[in-house]
Amino acid sequence: MSGTSSPEAVKKLLENMQGDLRGLSLECRKKFPPVKEAAESGIIKVKTIAARNTDILAALKENSSEVVQPFLMGCGTKEPKITQLCLAAIQRLMSHEVVSEAAAGNIINMLWQLMENSLEELKLLQTVLVLLTTNTVVHDEALSKAIVLCFRLHFTKDNITNNTAAATVRQVVTVVFERVVAEDERYKDTIDQPVAVQGNSNRRSVSTLKPCAKDAYMLFQDLCQLVNADAPYWLVGMTEMTRTFGLELLESVLNDFPQVFLQHQEFSFLLKERVCPLVIKLFSPNIKFRQGSSTSSSPAPVEKPYFPICMRLLRVVSVLIKQFYSLLVTECEIFLSLLVKFLDADKPQWLRAVAVESIHRLCVQPQLLRSFCQSYDMKQHSTKVFRDIVNALGSFIQSLFLVPSTGNTSATPNQTGSNASGNAGSAQTSPGVLGIGGGATVLPAFEYRGTWIPILNVTVQGSAKATYLEMLDKVEPPTIPEGYAMSVAFHCLLDLVRGITTMIEGELGEAETVSQTTAETTSLPAQSSEQQDLQSVSDQSEKELVSRAVWEEMVNACWCGLLAALSLLLDASTDEAATENILKAELTMAALCGRLGLVTSRDAFITAICKGSLPPHYALTVLNSTTAALSSKSYSIQGQNVQMISPSSESHQQVVAVGQPLALQPQGTVMLTSKNIQCMRTLLNLAHCHGAVLGTSWQLVLATLQHLVWILGLKPGVGGALKPGRAVEGPSTVLTTAVMTDLPVISNILSRLFESSQYLDDVSLHHLINALCSLSLEAMDMAYGNNKEPSLFAVAKLLETGLVNMHRIEILWRPLTGHLLEVCQHPNSRMREWGAEALTSLIKAGLTFSHDPPLSQNQRLQLLLLNPLKELSNISHPDIRIKQLECVLQILQSQGDSLGPGWPLVLGVMGAIRSDQGESLIRTAFQCLQLVVTDFLPTMPCTCLQIVVEVAGSFGLHNQELNISLTSIGLLWNISDYFFQRGEIIEKELNKEEAVLQKQAEEKGVMLNRPFHPASPFDCLWLCLYAKLGELCVDPRPAVRKSAGQTLFSTIGAHGTLLQHSTWHTVIWKVLFHLLDRVRESSTTADKEKIESGGGNILIHHSRDTAEKQWAETWVLTLAGVARIFNTRRYLLQPLGDFSQAWDVLLDHIQSAALSKNNEVSLAALKSFQEILQIVSPVRDSEKPDTPPAINVSVPVVVGTTTATSLGRSFMRTDSIGERIGRYNGSEPPVITDEIEDLNLWWAAWNSWYRIGSESTRPPVTCDKLTFIPSQPFLTALIQIFPALYQHIKTGFSMDDLQKLGVILHGAVSVPISSDASPFILPSYTEAVLTSLQEAVLTALDVLQKAICVGSESMQIMYPAIFDQLLAFVEFSCKPPQYGQLETKHIANAKYNQIQLFAPAEWVALNYVPFAERSLEVVVDLYQKTACHKAVVTEKVLQNIIKTLRIPLSLKYSCPSESTWKLAVSSLLKVLSIGLPVARQHASSGKFDSMWPELANTFEDFLFTKSTPPDNLSIQEFQKNESIDVEVVQLISTEILPYANFIPKEFVGQIMTMLNKGSIHSQSSSFTEAEIDIRMREEFSKVCFETLLQFSFSNKVTTPQEGYISRMALSVLLKRSQDVLHRYIEDERLSGKCPLPRQQVTEIIFVLKAVSTLIDSLKKTQPENVDANTWAQVIALYPTLVECITCSSSEVCSALKEALVPFKDFMHPPASKVQNGES
Repeated sequence: MSGTSSPEAVKKLLENMQGDLRGLSLECRKKFPPVKEAAESGIIKVKTIAARNTDILAALKENSSEVVQPFLMGCGTKEPKITQLCLAAIQRLMSHEVVSEAAAGNIINMLWQLMENSLEELKLLQTVLVLLTTNTVVHDEALSKAIVLCFRLHFTKDNITNNTAAATVRQVVTVVFERVVAEDERYKDTIDQPVAVQGNSNRRSVSTLKPCAKDAYMLFQDLCQLVNADAPYWLVGMTEMTRTFGLELLESVLNDFPQVFLQHQEFSFLLKERVCPLVIKLFSPNIKFRQGSSTSSSPAPVEKPYFPICMRLLRVVSVLIKQFYSLLVTECEIFLSLLVKFLDADKPQWLRAVAVESIHRLCVQPQLLRSFCQSYDMKQHSTKVFRDIVNALGSFIQSLFLVPSTGNTSATPNQTGSNASGNAGSAQTSPGVLGIGGGATVLPAFEYRGTWIPILNVTVQGSAKATYLEMLDKVEPPTIPEGYAMSVAFHCLLDLVRGITTMIEGELGEAETVSQTTAETTSLPAQSSEQQDLQSVSDQSEKELVSRAVWEEMVNACWCGLLAALSLLLDASTDEAATENILKAELTMAALCGRLGLVTSRDAFITAICKGSLPPHYALTVLNSTTAALSSKSYSIQGQNVQMISPSSESHQQVVAVGQPLALQPQGTVMLTSKNIQCMRTLLNLAHCHGAVLGTSWQLVLATLQHLVWILGLKPGVGGALKPGRAVEGPSTVLTTAVMTDLPVISNILSRLFESSQYLDDVSLHHLINALCSLSLEAMDMAYGNNKEPSLFAVAKLLETGLVNMHRIEILWRPLTGHLLEVCQHPNSRMREWGAEALTSLIKAGLTFSHDPPLSQNQRLQLLLLNPLKELSNISHPDIRIKQLECVLQILQSQGDSLGPGWPLVLGVMGAIRSDQGESLIRTAFQCLQLVVTDFLPTMPCTCLQIVVEVAGSFGLHNQELNISLTSIGLLWNISDYFFQRGEIIEKELNKEEAVLQKQAEEKGVMLNRPFHPASPFDCLWLCLYAKLGELCVDPRPAVRKSAGQTLFSTIGAHGTLLQHSTWHTVIWKVLFHLLDRVRESSTTADKEKIESGGGNILIHHSRDTAEKQWAETWVLTLAGVARIFNTRRYLLQPLGDFSQAWDVLLDHIQSAALSKNNEVSLAALKSFQEILQIVSPVRDSEKPDTPPAINVSVPVVVGTTTATSLGRSFMRTDSIGERIGRYNGSEPPVITDEIEDLNLWWAAWNSWYRIGSESTRPPVTCDKLTFIPSQPFLTALIQIFPALYQHIKTGFSMDDLQKLGVILHGAVSVPISSDASPFILPSYTEAVLTSLQEAVLTALDVLQKAICVGSESMQIMYPAIFDQLLAFVEFSCKPPQYGQLETKHIANAKYNQIQLFAPAEWVALNYVPFAERSLEVVVDLYQKTACHKAVVTEKVLQNIIKTLRIPLSLKYSCPSESTWKLAVSSLLKVLSIGLPVARQHASSGKFDSMWPELANTFEDFLFTKSTPPDNLSIQEFQKNESIDVEVVQLISTEILPYANFIPKEFVGQIMTMLNKGSIHSQSSSFTEAEIDIRMREEFSKVCFETLLQFSFSNKVTTPQEGYISRMALSVLLKRSQDVLHRYIEDERLSGKCPLPRQQVTEIIFVLKAVSTLIDSLKKTQPENVDANTWAQVIALYPTLVECITCSSSEVCSALKEALVPFKDFMHPPASKVQNGES
């Protein structure tokens, strides 16, 4: 109230009041002066009150009569404007609660006047409402007057007023009763309320009631009076009243304020004494009326039922029953019976409709229904009200179908309901029918025998929302739409079932939790209710017994009626939702009956659902009559009886599936409608959720489900769940998309149904399993002898049941697996496949389940579970075996680490697979094995390891699938690795086991029999492994051989150290050499035919396209492997005693491989040779391993990969020809050891080497295109072996051996290469690079030479032989070697760009120039070191060198390479600079005599070569070449001529002649001027000349011979000068003005200079040294010189001048003869 009493609100009120009064006085100023005055005095009054009082509101209330007075007077004016103002003012006062009781009375009187004058009617109502709702000052007469006022206004002419008044009346009535509630609340603590009395108590005097209650009492009593058309006691002044309005008011009071009636006896009394009789009286016209009975015939006309009254009465009845049932038991019985009567078919439609609505209101109140049952049905002489209600609903529904409601013409009688495929017009004739192709939307409806009733959406479930009971404004009975009554009745049934079951189940649940014992009784296999009662009397409380009796009575009362109605509706329903609801109702009833142990009713409901699931005429005996189903347990799938589900078989449902019936001879097909599917889902639901209460009904349910599953074509999937599948034959199942989406759900529920079996007790579980087994046996019988699709329902469900009951598997395992093993042997493949699927799934699940105690502690259970797996091996069907193996695989994956004693059994299953059993079986078995090897070796007992090796080996030999063989080899490697890592543990365990076996054998007196016996058990395990791999190494398939070989050697290499020493003997002789022999034999006999392709469309590389080539690879691998073992394990093998025999055998193998006509094998053999000699060759930096490898055209295979093993022990490619052979990339670092001290071993190796070398390098006798020519890498490798080998045999290496070596080296270098390999091996022609082979040859000689150098004197006699070898190589620069008769082309012409594959290879000689030049450098170096050695001097090495060099020097420009002759010159110079002194030293001995002519010829050939320089030679080049010539002359002048007295005379003569020849320009007129100019070797001539001069005037003439040289030189020189000058003069004269050629001018200048030089020299010489003849020749030149003066060339002139000047010394006066003579 704070809002209206706050100071601000009060202030505002005062202001408003004064404002209202002022307004009033203004309005009445002219016409109504008294009012004006009253208003003004009112203002003063208000002001006074405000001024004098603190609590203004209280003061106002006290004086309210006076305050209100002016306003009342204003209303009395009846002026609309004034009246409105006044009423507003009065309302304001009222809302502030400042109106006293007296004032209120005055106001009401004033309002009454206005009402009678029909003024401001709406304002009046508003004012009354405000007056009565703000507080309780108005009561008693004033109140009644106010109420009457409202009633009177309700009956005016004006509609708005009437409605407003009606609303006001309702509100006022509510206010009156609310006051009672408030009053009771106020007094509830102080006064004890009198208890509401049941039945007819004496009427208490009204005076005992409190004021508000009294008002209410009076009001209610008068309402009853009015409705009964009697005069009211309290509401004085009422003029008229309608019964409908009165009933509405009664209903609202009863509905809204039940507590008032229940708490006050006075009110209760009113109910019994006034209301009920009134209702019954008013009902009478309805009861007596019969629709359709002719009114004329009856004597008195019957009053017709009146809809508005009737409907309101029913509303009142509903409230009475709902709120006051406990007060009015007897009366309610009458009401209920009336309601039931109203449903009769002869009542009007509208009456039936509202009656159904009323019944619906009761049906949603289960507790009420329960009370009915207790109060009536369970009393002896009472009407069975509850049963009647249910039955009435049922017959009502039935009557609707039988008597179509008026206006329902749509269902024409001619419609026979043929099938859903209907004719074209069917959609119009019956909205419920939908053609399969039709797309029309269908109204939900019920259809039965041509009667079509739509289902309307009338209510939300569980609430009774009525339509017609709410039509308070209708006077005429409304037309009820078709189907309305049906829909409500339908909902009544549903709500009834839902309510009852929910209530009973709830109470049952409580009861069960309260008393533990109940659980036993309800979950026992159902007995009849009587038995159960007997059982439970002893231990259930009274209360529960009473409850149970009520529950059973309720169910018994209603089930028959319900089932009849629901079955009929189910059959008629065409709407999915409706069907769903019906089924749900049947399901809940069935479950409830089951829980209560009411067998008959339970089975009846279940049968109804089962029938609904199957097609109409389905031949399933089990359902043909409920009684049969209940009385006999035995039933047959193949029964022949056909019984119609219901009278109406032509369902207008959409057909969603067409399938075959499950019978021995299926006749045609059956159709399933969507409704069948829905029923099926309900059935599943029932079994799933309520399996425990099904008891004997299981058989009904399972049989029905099996048939449905069959018709739908569901097939079992993983774990036994059923999935949509396809029938094998016959008209296959046709499913529409609608059902397709449902199927997964159905199959899901089916599975869950069996999952829930885990909650059944042992007994029921056995029932379930027995039922399934018998179904299964029946299905098996049907499947015999034909290949039709069998019914797998039972098998699948046995599996599911087993899976969910793992925790108690032992009690079912034997019957379950025994039956399934039988199924596995069934001839029908689908049947047995499923048997196997079920069995294996169970085994897997059993092993993975966490049992208690766990399997590891319960080996008996583990073997029990695994045993059926072993049993499966006895079945020959491959499909079963596949399942068995897949099962093993999965067991391994999940349980492998805990198999323990089950291992031999599991391995046995894998090993039982034979090669002929098909690829997929082998593959699966193999997967199992893989898993065992990768994951489970550590978990199995060691004694099983040998089984694993055997099984793995057997898979390697299976020839079905290559990949499996290869992978199994990989497994053997993994196994070996495992043996290696766990060696100690395995050894211990095996030795322990061995001791036990040994003991047993001794006791029996037999030998212990196991393979490789004397070796220890652990070594035997290894030997078994090696033997297995050895077998695989000679498998016919190349890939298997390769893999096995690699694995064998890697295993021995990696793990051999574990073997005992003595076992190695077995390994070498029994495993390795045995293997080598077999491989060699297979390789040499292998087929050379080309294999076109590797099967299918695999292309084979041409290096592997014959069996021979494939075996070659195997040979390579095997040999390399054995060699590696010899190398790495030599320290183990050498002490074995027969090592040298083994060594010889191995060398023999290497030799035969190296000499095989296969490049790959031969090269690999050398690698192995290198390896056993422990040779590692260095890698030169310059040789990067990126050049492609050398290839011989017939076998282009990359060398590096042939010996690489997949297990990390590969040879690396390290070299420019693809391979630096022998690079060892193993796990131990390579060591060059001194371990082979035994010289015999080394010499054996040398002999092998020599045999290989001499065989392979010997040129072929005949040459055709198939001639085998060794490849470069092979030869290189061969030669590279020598240096290291030599280190060990050098002490005994004789001259003889050296000769052998020479032959091989020479042979090797001479071998040509094929033209298509040349681009890889040869550098381009212009590069000066050695091939690896050539380098190796030089290295070999270098090693020898170094060894000789430090060796003993006796070794030095080998020097000349080495020189010979090298010089032979030097000659290659000009004369490449021949290789037999083979035609080779020069590299530059080789057509390696246009090679046709497989054409005969062209052979190309190498570019020997770099090699020859390099050899020459070596010769020079070596000679520099060894020139003075005795052997070198004796064997005329120097002469041989010069002789060899003469070849390139004489060819000069004609040499293949220009570098050759240049190198030859420089080498000659170097050699001579060292050799000449040695030659002079030994001059007397004559050892060098033959050398001098050779040398002279060499000089001559070189300096005056016959070859012409190439045309493109540049001036600079020419000059360079000239300078080389000059160097040679200088050598002559420094090293030869000075020592002429030690040199043969003829030689010196040759030299002088040469110098002379050189000093004079040889001129050929054919040159052009420019050429001549260049090609005249001026410098050279000059040096020759100077040398001549120098030796002409040598000062110290020591021998006559020397003088002779000088004289000879001078005369030659002077004669030449004279000739040149003469010729020049002649030419000059002839040429006239033309200048002479430059070259001639140069020559003359040179001669002139020479003359001047000569004269100078002669002057300086001792006079006695100069011959007089010489002087004469000099002077004779003078005249010729003078003649040259006329020449025109200035250069000639200046040279001439210098030549003439020295002649002055000859200008002596002529002497006398005498003097001349004297001198």
